[in-house]
Amino acid sequence: MKKLLTLLLVAIIFIGCKNDVKTETVSDEIGTEVDSKNEKMANHNDGLKTLVGQFIYYGDAAVLQTRNDIYGVVINDKMHELNKKAAAYKSDPTDYVTVQIRGKLIPKPEGEEGWPFKIDIKQIDNVKKHETKENDVIKLGDS
Repeated sequence: MKKLLTLLLVAIIFIGCKNDVKTETVSDEIGTEVDSKNEKMANHNDGLKTLVGQFIYYGDAAVLQTRNDIYGVVINDKMHELNKKAAAYKSDPTDYVTVQIRGKLIPKPEGEEGWPFKIDIKQIDNVKKHETKENDVIKLGDS
């Protein structure tokens, strides 16, 4: 009887367990949608990655911070174009703007300082003002 009960318990455990595949979904914080299915499929097959995050360019460094990662941004014409669009939403040069871009991820070469990946921007989808909460900002100096 004990063996039958143990066998039944093991069978219930195996049947009850299911292989859940965890998928990470990126919410579209900006609200841009692709109109046609063909264009959406072309975007997924071009080897580029869509990222939504906060962008800043100051001095000689450009950074994109997403919810989970930080990327160095390759400084090129597209990055300068993004910075010009972002300037309209900044009150200080050190302000972030929220962007949605498509680009190619480039792993960091060995021996180089910086984040594990850089993003080479190929397409700028959207730019908007980054909404900060009063408690999230630390200002130094007189204000």
